[in-house]
This record gives sequence, C-alpha cells and structure tokens, in this order.
Amino acid sequence: MAEVSFDQVSKIYPDGTTAVSDLSLDISNSEFMVLVGPSGCGKTTALRMVAGLEEISKGVLRIADRVVNHVPSRDRDIAMVFQSYALYPHLSVFENIAFGLRLKKMPKPEVDKRVHDAARILGLEQFLKRKPRALSGGQRQRVAMGRAIVRQPQAFLMDEPLSNLDAKLRVQMRAEISRLQNDLGVTTIYVTHDQVEAMTMGDRVAVMRKGELQQVDSPQRLYDRPVNLFVGGFIGSPAMNMVEATLSGSNGSMTAKIGSQEIALDDVSRRPALKRYDGRTVIVGIRPEDLEDASLTDADERHRLRGEIVLTEALGAELMAHFTIDAKPALTEDVKELAQDAGGDLALEQQEADQGQTTMVGRFGARSRVRQGKTAEVAVDTSSLHFFDPETGLGIYDQDSTKGAGS
Repeated sequence: MAEVSFDQVSKIYPDGTTAVSDLSLDISNSEFMVLVGPSGCGKTTALRMVAGLEEISKGVLRIADRVVNHVPSRDRDIAMVFQSYALYPHLSVFENIAFGLRLKKMPKPEVDKRVHDAARILGLEQFLKRKPRALSGGQRQRVAMGRAIVRQPQAFLMDEPLSNLDAKLRVQMRAEISRLQNDLGVTTIYVTHDQVEAMTMGDRVAVMRKGELQQVDSPQRLYDRPVNLFVGGFIGSPAMNMVEATLSGSNGSMTAKIGSQEIALDDVSRRPALKRYDGRTVIVGIRPEDLEDASLTDADERHRLRGEIVLTEALGAELMAHFTIDAKPALTEDVKELAQDAGGDLALEQQEADQGQTTMVGRFGARSRVRQGKTAEVAVDTSSLHFFDPETGLGIYDQDSTKGAGS
C-alpha cells in the first residue's frame, strides 16, 4: 500500500499534442480514486504514466515517496487490470493467476497459497482448472483481478475494467470490486468513462477535461457543488438541465426569469453570491430529480414551470418526462462538449435555441399522469438549483465553495 502523487505532471507527444497538462493530484494510502471524464480527456494517459507505460514529459510522479519518472514498469510494484482482461487463452485459470509469480520465480508452495487465497476471495475455486474460453465475462474479469491480487502490489491500476460487461454484470462487478478494495485496503486508481461507476465506487472522484483536472472531491460534493458547468453537466444521470435565466431581486427576495416564466428563489440569504448577479443573465442548472409533476406536490405557483410534454418514459418506479419550455438553453462550449460526448444532436439543440425553446427532463413519480402533447405544471425544488456564470462557466457560490477544486 502506498500513496501516489502527481506533481504538475504533463504528457506532451512529439507532434505537440498535450494529453495531460500540469496534473497535480495526491492519492492517499488505501484510497479508491476514480478518474472520470469524456473520451480523450487524458484519464487513461494519466493511469499509464503511473504504470510506466507512458513517459512523463514534465513534472514529478511519486509512488510511496519514491520518484518513479524513470523507474521501469516492472520495478514500480503496481498491478494493472485492463479492459480486455489480457488473459492467456492456452493457460488454465490457475496458471493465469499464477503467471506473474512464476516469472518472479516464487517458491511453488507460496504460489499455490496465494492463488488459492485469491480464488477463495473471488469465488473462483471451482474454476481453477478451466481455460478462459469456458468462463463468462464476469468470471474472466475476476481472473484478471486475481492475477493482480496475488502480486500484493502497492497499488492497483484499473483501466475501464467493466466496459466489456453487460449492464447487470457491471452492477454486480462494481459492488465486488468496491468490496474487494475495501477488504484489501490497497491504493487503487480506477479509470472510467461511466460517471455512475465513478459516483458509486470512488472514495474521491477526479473529473478531467481536455487533459486538465477540473475538480476532485467526494462523489456527494461533486454532485452538490460542481465547481463549473462542465462538472455539473457531467456528474448526474440523467444530466443536469441547463437554461439561461435573468435574476432580479427586491426586498431581500430574488426571482429567476426563465423565458416568459418566473420562479421565486427562496432563502436567498444562504446564497449571498447571487446578489452580485442582480439584473444579469446566469445559467441555471436543474437536476431532473429536482423536478416533479406539480399535481403530486403542494408546491405553490411561484415554484412552478409550465411546459409541453414531448416524451414520457415509464420506468416502473418513476417516469422520465421530457418537456419543452419557452426559454433559451445554455449552449456554451462546455455544454456543447458534454452534449457531443453523450451522443446528443447539436444541430437539433441549436435549432431549439434559435426557436427560443429548451427541452428539459424531469424525474417524476410513478403516479404522474402527464401525457405527450399536453401541457404540464412542473414543480421546481428551488433549494437545489445550481447557478453558473455564463462567461467563466464557474459555479456561483460563496468563497468556501471552491474547496475541492484541486488536491
């Protein structure tokens, strides 16, 4: 077990492409740190630098207080679990798990003990004589984990290890990896594109964008206090709704004008930073879970938006309601990048913006009776709204809210 520290680490390729820029991040002993972000954000490159598979262009990388910039991968005492499992098809499960120990010429009794201990932990004891082709995807991933465990490394490095599994297996393996890491107490760096994995597994989560660290913090704080538009839009599923609004205040109260509609902002005293934006345009972020069919609540008129339902998705325990309002959507570069990464139709969003419309998503209760093509009253939990500066993209908070933006 060991700490891992990035001190202004950069990776610049010969063609001038910067994959990682001035990354400073301290990962504590026994911590489960998740690196998350869109494709091409630099998270895998950062992991590969720790593994010794990528040279470091600038900065200092330490593992257990030892500078490892020029230490060969085999001498770093780390174990990596790949997306592709990287199992030897001609070897049994036992021999796959034991492979690294054999290379180190470890005594046979110790090899046997470590392999059987790992197999017991991972529920692989009955499969030790099988070849990888006779295993399911989840079982193959357990074998890859077992090969890492038996080495008893200072740190585990995991590069999107669950991306090849189906949805049900991913949920199961998330729980198993989290339990395993907690039991073993090994420092772990886990790379994923899936923010649900990041939020459910990490002690802390580091959000990256275009090679730069945006924010590192506990999952809950990332959700509650995203430092900027990008983090706010990336964390959460479904994604945060983002719309332009004009703030206006009088007699200690404040309203947000969203298109032709207004909602009252309660308890503005808790948000003194908003006073600086009186009369100005801001971007309001509203999470789907903070929207509800007004007929199911006692929310007054001041906390409601009216929109036309364009799509409903019944999920049993809840109803996803897509509705349009006559307001201008936020289409900053941050928001466009998020939409593109999520596979959104930027042309359609731009068309809506030109028409002065925004499509929002609400997570309604299962008893909702809203119908496609009908107008609905939507209650807004104004205590949970997020506000961002449209020019800088930064969250509008009091000064202490910036805690957690770096390490």
